[in-house]
Amino acid sequence: MSFVELSVICLVALLGPLLALPRGWHLPVVLGELLAGIALGRTGTGYFDPSDPTFSFLADAGFALVMFVAGSHVPVRNPALRPALRSGALRAVTVGIVATGLGYLLAQAFDVHHAPLYAVLMASSSAALILPIVDSLGLGGEQVLGLLPQIAIADAACIVALPLVIDPHHAGRAALGAVAVLAASAVVFVVLRHLERSGIRGRVHDVSEDRSFAVELRVQLTVLFLLAGLAVRMHVSIMLAGFAFGLLVAAIGEPRRLAKQLFAVTEGFLGPVFFVWLGATLQLRDLGSHPRLILLGVCLGLGATVAHLVVRASGQPVPLGMLAAAQLGVPVAAATVGEQLGVLVPGEASALMLGALVSIAIAVLGGSLAARRGMVGTTTMDPAGG
Repeated sequence: MSFVELSVICLVALLGPLLALPRGWHLPVVLGELLAGIALGRTGTGYFDPSDPTFSFLADAGFALVMFVAGSHVPVRNPALRPALRSGALRAVTVGIVATGLGYLLAQAFDVHHAPLYAVLMASSSAALILPIVDSLGLGGEQVLGLLPQIAIADAACIVALPLVIDPHHAGRAALGAVAVLAASAVVFVVLRHLERSGIRGRVHDVSEDRSFAVELRVQLTVLFLLAGLAVRMHVSIMLAGFAFGLLVAAIGEPRRLAKQLFAVTEGFLGPVFFVWLGATLQLRDLGSHPRLILLGVCLGLGATVAHLVVRASGQPVPLGMLAAAQLGVPVAAATVGEQLGVLVPGEASALMLGALVSIAIAVLGGSLAARRGMVGTTTMDPAGG
């Protein structure tokens, strides 16, 4: 990769803010970045080579940061969130049960023996997509706050379950890797909490802010990339490392200055690089050679929506159910790991991503409907702004 190619990536990534600019459209920024990658990647002109080691490495770093920021924006310290934990867990379990049934139906219908994988995909909720939509649309109130535990629980559970179902022959290794990453995250949590309670973190923060050292940013990036490196070494997705670290930082508390710095690094550079790379990896032309897999992808996206709308019986508004159906990290990891392991049938990876794109379109519509129905209020997160 050259500097010219990197500048083109940053340039086309501006399509994201441009599409999101009209407030009436209620479109997330990542949509434009994905479309730019699709247009200039494998599906389109082929200008971007997603297999380029530098490009893919920067994308991995961006993915880790996107998942970290998503986890750090879950308001785990908000007392109002605690009563919603039980209902959120029940809704996530209900969605999982329905998704399991739909996964086996789709596997039988398309004669592809990946029912557990399809179940995990349809049960997942992408915090990396949903939380920015909630923030950008100003959604808030009790019902939106009650949605957040459901998303966090579903996302975390599916992140852990994915390596177990996509490569069952190495399920033990994947489980050990997940435990190792979570254990390392727990150690980091204990250390950071001690530094916070002892006042050391506060003193470092004051000196860093006064002298413009950005020490906290350097430390958090160091820890994040160490956890991501452990995840890679233990053969689990880096999204587990990023999301887990983000949750524990949210539990301890993140200074607003640090949040702004992380927001700048992620949303200004590495995040767009990741989403453009992701669009570039998609080979939607493969679906033309396997037309039945187009239907599989559509069914996966619609199935995820149906599974999440079932909890309407618990009182959750339909627009929030549509919003909760958004998929991103889990399908990305499934398509990437599945192709690396050779466990997917030809064109299946593209079908998984098509399903994710369908779910994203439905989630965008759900977010727009929620905004139009007046589900706005006090923001549920404490983003850096931008």
